[in-house]
Amino acid sequence: MEDTAGTGGTGDLNANLGWRRTGDPKLDKAVQQWLDWDRNKWTRAQVESLVAAGRLEDLRSRLCSRMSFGTAGLRAPMGAGFNRINDLTVIQSSQGLHAYLCRCFADLGSRGVVIGYDTRGQEESGCSSQRLAKLTAAVMLSRDVPVHLFSSFVPTPYVPYAVKRLGAASGVMITASHNPKEDNGYKVYWCSGAQIASPHDKEVLRCIEEQLEPWSASCWDEELVDRSSLRTDPLTQINSCYMDDLTSLCFHRDLNSSCTLKFVHSSFHGVGHDFVQQAFRVFGFVPPVPVPEQKDPDPNFSSVRCPNPEEGESVLELSLLLAERENARIVLATDPDADRLAVAERSDDCRRGWKVFSGNELAALLGWWMFFNWKESHPDPADTNSVYMLATTVSSKILQAFARIEGFHFEETLPGFKWIGNRIHELSKTGNRVIFAFEESIGFLCGSIVPEKDGVGAAVVVAEMAAYLQTRKLSLNQQLQNIYRTYGYHVSKTSYVTCNDPPTIQRIFSRIRNFAGDGSYPKACGGIRIVHVRDVTTGYDSSRPDLRSVLPVSRSSQMITFTLQNGVVATLRTSGTEPKIKYYTEFCAAPGDSDVAQLEVELRKVTDALLDEFLEPDKNHLIRRSV
Repeated sequence: MEDTAGTGGTGDLNANLGWRRTGDPKLDKAVQQWLDWDRNKWTRAQVESLVAAGRLEDLRSRLCSRMSFGTAGLRAPMGAGFNRINDLTVIQSSQGLHAYLCRCFADLGSRGVVIGYDTRGQEESGCSSQRLAKLTAAVMLSRDVPVHLFSSFVPTPYVPYAVKRLGAASGVMITASHNPKEDNGYKVYWCSGAQIASPHDKEVLRCIEEQLEPWSASCWDEELVDRSSLRTDPLTQINSCYMDDLTSLCFHRDLNSSCTLKFVHSSFHGVGHDFVQQAFRVFGFVPPVPVPEQKDPDPNFSSVRCPNPEEGESVLELSLLLAERENARIVLATDPDADRLAVAERSDDCRRGWKVFSGNELAALLGWWMFFNWKESHPDPADTNSVYMLATTVSSKILQAFARIEGFHFEETLPGFKWIGNRIHELSKTGNRVIFAFEESIGFLCGSIVPEKDGVGAAVVVAEMAAYLQTRKLSLNQQLQNIYRTYGYHVSKTSYVTCNDPPTIQRIFSRIRNFAGDGSYPKACGGIRIVHVRDVTTGYDSSRPDLRSVLPVSRSSQMITFTLQNGVVATLRTSGTEPKIKYYTEFCAAPGDSDVAQLEVELRKVTDALLDEFLEPDKNHLIRRSV
């Protein structure tokens, strides 16, 4: 006779009440816990089906590990399992967050928590961002914590903006941003408006582990938000305040109303359409022409192979075709949660078609624009002493070149906008002002309205910059070349390989750290000598007298940077949100060195060697990026 175990709340694995034991005590306990706690009929059925089919490895992968905070909070596929996004894990996460907030805020009961969500959903799991947001709210309301829950989907930056504006203790955004449609996520913001980073992230995880069993039936009641007097809807107030604050980035309104440039906007089936339209009107522009197939929310992202505008022309096809029909010069594309922005410009030379700007190129333009306008209103050079620009360490060094010549401050952070957001908060406490920050993966923050990347704000700032340049008979790309001539050409390459096997990733990075013997990093890349190595995972930096990295140690992810004798900087790192190894290379030339073709040849040589010699994609069965 086969052993079976019960589905009741006793946890008695010997009770003969209907599910087949696996023979693995640890797995059996996890299955029992899931069936005891989960009240979502779809995800319960998924686990029961896997048990009945004897799919033990699938069960282990789902039930025997938990999610951890990456560069963008908790993010995983939707579906049953403790390491996936679903009703139960969101309730557990919210209980843990509540417990930690109680420790940190004596006035939590008056400050409350802001909660927002995007447009994602998965029918087979009975799971949508809106439902998960309501369950997050239910957990907080069940403990008498006020909840500022948006009544409709909003851009991700609206949550940290609301946290600061309303004086809330924390914020939660249910989103997986640009990830595949199968994914969702749980992004947490602190009272500063910045995403939580160490030590808060680790402490919240510890509290989650201590609060795994749902507290009560109220935690599962998504209709509690409609009955509770502690729930408010901040949508109208926050949208109005945000649009008012956005005018601080409008420097040439008189030009905007007479602008003859035409823009196309894609919201990639996400939240961005209405908000970008409003932002354009606030700046005095005629709103952009929307891509009709991508204007409305669609959790299946039906018209794109992946919902990530960073992928370039291959996912911007509908936008570019519409722009050609409409005779529009510039295409703007926000990702599904509208915190990132892609831009393409039609070339005057019809043979060259469209120029899709990389994140680094857009940052050069936006950084130039923000400082250009700041100088116009601050002619005293002494004012520059309190001005900062920030970038993640894998992003272009172009802002550093600006700072070196213009005299403002530039700093780097670890990858992930949470580090930028927290640094903005720290600098503001000492009277300093960040006027621009970015990460190369098309994440931009113009000004400091909110300590988070903001695709809506960046879109309308790009539009005004383009309108201004048009009056000077310049395109965006022509101005980019002017910037490079003044500050030095910065030629960069960013890409990735996909690896769905974590042990393979560990082996790859272990090999790099022992490349020429135990504890010895590679000495060359593509035949060019490596002069410095920085390994943020271990805290090693060969360029420092004490051999210790200035950037914080980040043992939960892999990141190694090589500086080569020819001036190329190359970085390998694991993604914090997807099963990818990303690689970044940049050649930073001095002002006046204008042989761009030769710079690109040298960079391509190093990039190819970095991939082939260090990652060995064929041997390790890595999937190269499809372009």
